[in-house]
Amino acid sequence: MRPDFDAVVEELQEQIFDEAKDAFGEEGFQRWRNPLFNGKLEDADSHARITGKCGDTMEVFLIFEGDRVKRASFTTDGCGSSTVCGSFAVEMAVGKSTDQLCEITGEKILKRLGTFPKEDEHCAFLAAEALQVALNNYMASRRDKDDQVIE
Repeated sequence: MRPDFDAVVEELQEQIFDEAKDAFGEEGFQRWRNPLFNGKLEDADSHARITGKCGDTMEVFLIFEGDRVKRASFTTDGCGSSTVCGSFAVEMAVGKSTDQLCEITGEKILKRLGTFPKEDEHCAFLAAEALQVALNNYMASRRDKDDQVIE
């Protein structure tokens, strides 16, 4: 009886993978299976945590060198679509200047993905919003440091 069960599980897993490849495309599927840039950066210069209308929460962590993103990462408690979008959003941020970060939008994340389920497009906008809030927090902290008077 065990070999039949294993065969059913294997067939089901194959079906899930085929559906994910159809939904996300090959590159998105690989990120779904093994998301890049996933995890907290304890030494981040900036961080943002956003919860979307769908209930998914996305966190973005940024480390800057000069005015460019040296390292970036994300975490999410959301679905596979949130994971894929978070991974691509922070990948798009690495190496970018603060001005270039402003240009990363939900639309640009979706364009980078190419293939993505229409009903999950809001995940790209959640990832972009978390990235923009992290940038805003970084800029505000820099402004606050510049405004401090040293006596």
